[in-house]
Amino acid sequence: ALMGDKDVRQFIEKRQNMLRARSNQLLLEFSFWGEPQAREGFNVYEMRSYQLKPGTMIEWGNNWAKAIPVRRGFTEREVNELRKKGPDWARGIQHRQENSEAVGGFFSQIGPLYCVHHLWAYKDLTARKATRESAWRKPGWDQCVSYTVPLIRKMESRVMHPAPFSPLK
Repeated sequence: ALMGDKDVRQFIEKRQNMLRARSNQLLLEFSFWGEPQAREGFNVYEMRSYQLKPGTMIEWGNNWAKAIPVRRGFTEREVNELRKKGPDWARGIQHRQENSEAVGGFFSQIGPLYCVHHLWAYKDLTARKATRESAWRKPGWDQCVSYTVPLIRKMESRVMHPAPFSPLK
């Protein structure tokens, strides 16, 4: 059905002129992050990719399960109260996100392993800068980041614009 779309076919034809190499991954979402949702208006997306040291995926996930609520403005006490609600505690964080910037968090199952991708949405690069600076002012954010940095072998950031047919505008 997707290949029947004229815009998709045109995009693929244009892309092939620029393509030098291709790599595929099968990704699963982190349960604490939630599924990506369609966005209103135009957004700039940042894909932050991390190549982790083998054997560190669970530690990474556990630290980010703590970090997302901190980035979204929860205090440590509020996070602990949410955890008491059971294994789905992180779903509550969806209701409290400053700028709705968190789109999704994924990890590889097939392809290069120990790869993690975080997708963030911003209205523009100025909003990206302001949101990232704000996160550093939140108590506990620096601690969450300091726990995950030693787990990383390589990291990369890409700024992207959605294709015309993307549900994540």
